[in-house]
Parts: sequence; structure tokens; C-alpha cells
Amino acid sequence: MSPASPLHLDLVGIAGAIARREVSSVEITRACLEAAERLQPELNLYIRIDGDEALAAAAEADAAVARGAALGPLHGVPLAHKDMYYRAGRVVTCGSEIRRNWVADTTSSALERLSAAGALNLGTLNMAEFAMGGTGHNYHFGHCRNPWKVEHVPGGSSSGSGAGLAARLFYGALGSDTGGSIRLPAAFCGVTGIKPTQTRVSRYGAMPLSFSMDNVGPLARTARDCARLLGIVAGADPRDPTCSTRPVPDYEAGIDAGVKGLTIAVPTGHYLDNLHADVLAAYEAALDLFRQIGAATVEVDVPDHDLMLAAIHAVIAVEAATVHGPWLRQRPGDYSQAVRSRFEPGLYYPATRYLEALNLRGPTLQAFTEAVFAKADVMLTPVLAGQVPTLAATDAHANPDGSRAAAAVARNTRPINYLGLPALAFPGGFSSNGLPIGLQAVGRPFDEATLFRVGHAYQRETRWHERLPPLAAGNA
Repeated sequence: MSPASPLHLDLVGIAGAIARREVSSVEITRACLEAAERLQPELNLYIRIDGDEALAAAAEADAAVARGAALGPLHGVPLAHKDMYYRAGRVVTCGSEIRRNWVADTTSSALERLSAAGALNLGTLNMAEFAMGGTGHNYHFGHCRNPWKVEHVPGGSSSGSGAGLAARLFYGALGSDTGGSIRLPAAFCGVTGIKPTQTRVSRYGAMPLSFSMDNVGPLARTARDCARLLGIVAGADPRDPTCSTRPVPDYEAGIDAGVKGLTIAVPTGHYLDNLHADVLAAYEAALDLFRQIGAATVEVDVPDHDLMLAAIHAVIAVEAATVHGPWLRQRPGDYSQAVRSRFEPGLYYPATRYLEALNLRGPTLQAFTEAVFAKADVMLTPVLAGQVPTLAATDAHANPDGSRAAAAVARNTRPINYLGLPALAFPGGFSSNGLPIGLQAVGRPFDEATLFRVGHAYQRETRWHERLPPLAAGNA
């Protein structure tokens, strides 16, 4: 294919090209599948590829365009999703041995909404076992790999979502974020991902991990792409009574407004502790750019994040152990050692400790809001303090220090889950080891629109999100 390959268009761009009949859905779907066939042995990012069904759906999409049918905002666009979203009649593994052959009897609300918007499905994507892990290791289906350098982690637990987008194998993907599982793969692979406000998106038909921390959200190549995807999947759902009934704004409507008049908070603690020199340089360059295009910056003192990290650890451990309790008792050997060792402590937490951790959320959010959002519209941080690590360095089975190294990757993302706030991760440069550096914009509750403005303004001025991993050069 030529350098102008449709595989290098973003989601919004390819949707427009299909609607204008500049490219067919069959053509781009076939290109995605051919690229996946070439790269899957090296990246291991798919668990299942549904090629024949995707091509049949693409042919139907092209026929609809030809007859002038009304088109949805994702008409004919190939997507793929983390293998934890239930689709009736299909095996959904959740990246686990326990559910290797489990067939869902319902379909998730998020998948239904994407299908109603016209999207196609290419298959299901590799992930950390039961979504427990921030690196991309999977000891049942094999480790997913980073397309920039295959010996490095792609981030997790939505590892295949980030890796496949970076490799230009599809145009968008659902991930989930309980402690950073959308933002980490977005940052590590050089793409964009939105962790929405807690309850913004229905979790019906999505495998639970921690029912008070889980979030459904999309990854894509740009902030505008994520805005479109979130606008489709967000909103009230009678099948999920925890889902917010707030109206969903048109996230794309004001995305071109820029950042003039906005104030960006620069935290004085926690998020900027012990930054690698490359990460610090990228972060400072981003702040300089935002100031150049009209934003103001202000330093803010953030509350005690060690307390937040301890509290979210207790909450996730107890809630995950509640979900997995029967299997932990009946089938402990079917878990990897790394994941079982993270679930089992939740069986032993006192109820008082769990309830204390939950009760702290409200006062902690209030303190954070007063410290940050009384002075600024968003807070900007790095996603990861260091360079993207290798699979070997974070391998909890083979490396005595692997568990500690793996846990450290979520230090800057987990507090945002505890607070329930929205956060957009986007590419902010490259480190000296050739791996991406990710930035994170954190916003007020239900103010994803401002985050998209910030991310889009940055991406209009930079080209980090357009960089192509060497492995994907053959897709051009």
C-alpha cells in the first residue's frame, strides 16, 4: 500500500473517507486483517480474530453507503476490543484459563452502542488475566508486546488495545481502567486513551474487577477520536443502575476551541517525584507549549497520595476477592501465581479497613478539588515517572523484583481512580530508549470535554501521535 494508506488515517478520518466513498470498508478491513496476520506472531495482541465475519459486515456497510442509507458516526470502521466485553454466543476469555471456553449469554451495552453507530468488530484483544496488571503480561495466552520494541511492556491491562492501535491494526478499541489500565497502554504505546468519570459509561456486560473503581472507556489515536467514541458509549443505561443519568454532551462540538483562557495545574508533589530526565524534559516542554498557545499554569499542592494509594489497594483487593472468591477456593491452580497473589490478600482484610477506605473517598475528593480545581481547569502530569520497562524486568514469575517493578507503573494513575475523576492520556514525546512518553490531563467530574480540548490542542501543535512504530512500517 502507498504512504497514503488508509491504515494511517485516524478514526474520524477513516469514517469520513468511507462516508464520502473515497475508500471502501472492505478495503480497509482487509488491510487491517492482512497487517494483523503479519504482526500477530511478533506482538501477540489478539486472542481471537474474526476475519470472515468482519469482511462480511464490511461488505454490508459498503452496500449501505452505495444505496444512500443513513450512516452512523462509525459506519464501516473496523475496531477491536479487550477480551472482557461480553458478546452473546461468543467465548470471552477475560485473558484467563478459568474462562478460556466460557460463552457469554448477553452482550455488553458498550459493544451494542458501537454496533448501532456502524462500527465493525475484527476480534478480541489480549489483556492481563482478569484485568489485574499494568504491564501486559499474560501467563495463559502469552505476553502482549510493545510494537515500538517487542522486549518492552505495552502497558496493561488493556495491552492489546494499546499495542494494536500503535501498530495501525484498527482504529479504536475499548479498554477498561480500574487503576490505569486505559492510560498505561495508551502512554506506553504512544496512543490516546480516556478514563471517564466514574459512572459515565455503563459497565453492563463488562467483566468486573473492582465494582467501585472499574471504568469503561476507549483508546484511539487522537483526542478527537476518543471524543467520538466516548460520545457513543457514554450515557444512562437501565441495565446498569450505577451508571450516571447525566446527559452526554457533544464532545466533538467544542474540541477546536483551544486552551486560551484555561489554567493548567502543575502539582508540586507525588506526580513529579523521581522523574527520569527524559520524562521531566517532555513534561516541561508540554507546559511551555501550552503557555505558548494561550494557557496559564499554576503550581498546586496536592493532598496525601500515599493515603490514597493505600486506600485504593484495600478497595481493589477486597472487591476483586469478592468477585473471585468462589474460584479462589475451588480452582486456585487455574490462576497464574502473579494474579492469585494479588487477589488472595483481599480475603483477609478486616471489613472495617475496607469501609474506612471507601469512606475516605468523599473527603479526599473534596480536599483534592479544593487544592486543584479551585485554581485550575485541569491538572497535567506524566503517566509514568520513568522509562517504559521491559517485560523481563516486570515479570513477577521470573524476576524476584518483578512484582514491585510492575506495581510501580501505576503510581500516577491509581489515585485518579480512587478520586473517580476523568483523565486523558496522550503521547508527549519519546525517551532515549526509543519508547513513548505519556502525559495525563486530569479534569473535574464529568468535564471530559475540557480534557478533549486540551489533548486536541496539544496534538494540533505536535506530531508525537503520528509517529509510526518500525514494525508497522510494512503497513504503509
